[in-house]
Amino acid sequence: MTDPIADMLTRIRNAVAVKKAEVLIPFSKVKFNIAKVLEKENYVGSVEKVDQDRSPQIKVVLKYDAGQPAITHLKRISKPGQKIYINNQEIKKVLNGYGLSIISTSRGILTDQEARQQKLGGELMCEIW
Repeated sequence: MTDPIADMLTRIRNAVAVKKAEVLIPFSKVKFNIAKVLEKENYVGSVEKVDQDRSPQIKVVLKYDAGQPAITHLKRISKPGQKIYINNQEIKKVLNGYGLSIISTSRGILTDQEARQQKLGGELMCEIW
């Protein structure tokens, strides 16, 4: 697998499309931190690390409001072949603030709003709405 973050986003996108209650994703610290940001921003219900068959997994409980998923769009921006870096002045709002960007900064993985407040730039990883 050349892009594990794109794989994670695709797993979540596919699980939402078939209205699954939860999805298991192979564990890595970066993917776990991205999932924690989604949990903090109320796009998913809960996120936890589980050990299944001696391999750690991330269990993401998906969130639905009246049958409609909280996540309607996931888009990978920075890819392994083309990294996209931005400074804090270049961070744009997603859907006028209704969506969010996830940015990998020197202080960890942050939302676009947190990165703007802390005046940090970094790698623009993905957009969610």
